[in-house]
Amino acid sequence: MSSPSSEEHREDTSPETPDHTTNRIVDRTRDAWYHILIWFFASVLIGLTGVCVAIASDYANEVNLWLQEKLHWWLLPLIPAAFALFAWLTNRFFQGTQGSGIPQTIAVIDDPDDQKKSNLLSIRNLIGKVAMLLGGLVMGASIGREGPTVQIGASISHAFYGYGPFKTAAHRRALVLAGGAAGIAAAFNTPLAGIMFAIEELNKKYPFNAHSSTLLTVIIAGLISLAVQGNYIYFGSTNVVLDLSQHVYAIPVCAILGGAAGGLFSLLTQKFSFFLPGRLRAFIQAHPYLFAATCGLIVALLGFATNGMTFGTSYQPTRMTLEANNSLFTWYYGICKFFATLLSTLSGIPGGLFAPTLSVGAGLGDNISALLPAIAPHGAIIILVMAAYLSGVTRSPLTSFIITMEMTGSNHMLLSLMITSLLASGVSRFISPVPLYHALAERYAYPVSPGKRRSQAQPDNPAEKN
Repeated sequence: MSSPSSEEHREDTSPETPDHTTNRIVDRTRDAWYHILIWFFASVLIGLTGVCVAIASDYANEVNLWLQEKLHWWLLPLIPAAFALFAWLTNRFFQGTQGSGIPQTIAVIDDPDDQKKSNLLSIRNLIGKVAMLLGGLVMGASIGREGPTVQIGASISHAFYGYGPFKTAAHRRALVLAGGAAGIAAAFNTPLAGIMFAIEELNKKYPFNAHSSTLLTVIIAGLISLAVQGNYIYFGSTNVVLDLSQHVYAIPVCAILGGAAGGLFSLLTQKFSFFLPGRLRAFIQAHPYLFAATCGLIVALLGFATNGMTFGTSYQPTRMTLEANNSLFTWYYGICKFFATLLSTLSGIPGGLFAPTLSVGAGLGDNISALLPAIAPHGAIIILVMAAYLSGVTRSPLTSFIITMEMTGSNHMLLSLMITSLLASGVSRFISPVPLYHALAERYAYPVSPGKRRSQAQPDNPAEKN
């Protein structure tokens, strides 16, 4: 008489019946259609949403210019009040939308649990992110739309998690990674930047599969942006040329100064509360909305001090300076924009860093050109410092030089930008050892507690609580 184990063995090795084969074919076909539909629709939605956010952000910047003209000094009390209101709305109704949204996206990618959570990436947070971003731009906060578009794209792709075969942590990671990278592609109007951002920033802890669906998602979202908005260059194009045989010293100078400034921004953002006296830190934690209003007041004062140039993304003065190839900035613009962006970030209102960071780099580059005019042409120094400063802030040198190159039309400076970004990232490492976005992502990480449901870690930075 055969044992139960031998009977089970015979059943396991027996040929499949026609019904079993048919079921397997049906299951595989259904899963294949789920993959096609989800990846395609997510890509299209991300591309269209990214375009809409870009257009709405441009209108918001125009409204801010109108407010500066019509209200002028009335903005001095309105901006602090708006910062406090946006901080309250974010904390009350849209928790998880603070800042750029890239740290939240990284936290969801790194979550090992299969369970779907919606406290960081959700359609509700998507709506709140867009509303608070546009409100901040209208009121002159020194923020950008590129980082928020990452969280927006990741929220759209994350909405499809749990359907069809997408039910494991690996599937969620692939969806969120593709959505975030597609958001960058739609925001910058370049698929190349999206792919590099996915490899270098979002996917640092995991091997990147060059044949994955991420590439398809990024390409489709980028193509939609190109089809709707055209192949525009954000900061305008410049014909300035850097002759390395004569101006090679410009690269280390721009890399060291720009990278050090970017590393300082990263350090101050991460360790803001560390530098404060204990009583002041406790007061800010107890009164987060008053702190946000104070940040708004200083941002308003900096805006008035620069004749409105530090408000918003500072797109117009930066573009005009690059296209004219001569300085249109005041000598203190770079420093003012640095602190306006820092305070807008610390206030806790939703908003990104990329465009304001590039504008800070342009202002600092203008200062370096004024102090050392012989090392390189004015426009070349500005572009090099833009790449160096962005690389210092993000510690993503490849993404930084690609974004700078694409947003300034400086393809002819490819090698110079690449070297400058790599050197700047190394300089920034000495000042701020932990990359900014990954340090902030730790504050949103899902800790593993045996027998308990994982929950979002509360940030210890008072600015992150706003």
